[in-house]
Amino acid sequence: MKPNVQILSVEQAKALVGKDLGASKWMTISQERINQFADVTDDHQFIHVDPERAKDTPFGGTIAHGFLTLSLIVAEVPDDTFYLEGLKFGMNYGFDRIRFLAPVPSGSRVRAHHKLLAFDEVDENRYKVTTQVTMEIEGQEQPAFVADFITMQIT
Repeated sequence: MKPNVQILSVEQAKALVGKDLGASKWMTISQERINQFADVTDDHQFIHVDPERAKDTPFGGTIAHGFLTLSLIVAEVPDDTFYLEGLKFGMNYGFDRIRFLAPVPSGSRVRAHHKLLAFDEVDENRYKVTTQVTMEIEGQEQPAFVADFITMQIT
């Protein structure tokens, strides 16, 4: 659990629907991280792993995999995020929408901005939380992606 996480009641969490939950800290997307992701996923397309060849593309160098930036949602949580009182565990539930809008050049810094879209009680112990996540790229107006991310909190 993150050190600054808020522990909220169901009523307090419901009151946050429609509210901005803040942004995570900036994270550098290094070429080493991109290469490691390529190794794990077997996606060694040159635009990700060959800096010399990638110089001749419209990107001017290597870019991170879209799924690499998407996978960082779990690490890129704002300090003021919340968990429910009595939380036993949380898990990824899925996405309603993902749009990749801009490439993330190697060496860029990104951060995830969160807005609570919905908080739904599935039953007395399960709560579906939908958060709009916008992955910002430092110094760029266009974000890397916008995704409606769904998690399940189990109490």
